[in-house]
Amino acid sequence: MKIDKPRRVERTYTQRLVAEPSRVFPLLCPVREREWITGWEPLMVLSRSGKAEADCIFITESFPNNSIWYVIRHDPEAGALEMIKVTPDVTACRLSIDLVPAEGGSEATITYMHTSLGRDGDAYVESFTEEFYRQFMEDWESRMNHYLTTGEALHTADS
Repeated sequence: MKIDKPRRVERTYTQRLVAEPSRVFPLLCPVREREWITGWEPLMVLSRSGKAEADCIFITESFPNNSIWYVIRHDPEAGALEMIKVTPDVTACRLSIDLVPAEGGSEATITYMHTSLGRDGDAYVESFTEEFYRQFMEDWESRMNHYLTTGEALHTADS
């Protein structure tokens, strides 16, 4: 048995969203994300309801191996969502989202914690810088706010 200290990075960002939590929370779903993220297309979703729920599992395309997501907490009343994402031989990730009412809409505090599972994971953890994460979160925030305001996905040069 080999026991090592984990190579891990954790980043947190708080988004300011233009709608109340009851409008935002349902969009944090592998099926509903297709409405506001251009190009989002899970390969498979396993769900009793057809939407995000506790024990929902979905698979997304990743390199070098597809990622498996498992919803471990789905609590709309508390505005709490947690998932585990495993990309075999790369990383295991815990994603936590806490959504609360705020002036003008809501705030979503989003934390990703990536733990390396090997050489590719070491490189990924190293690249998951504060600047990279801030840009990722700002893009997500812009896309969500655009959708909440217009009802349409934001189309950019990248999407």
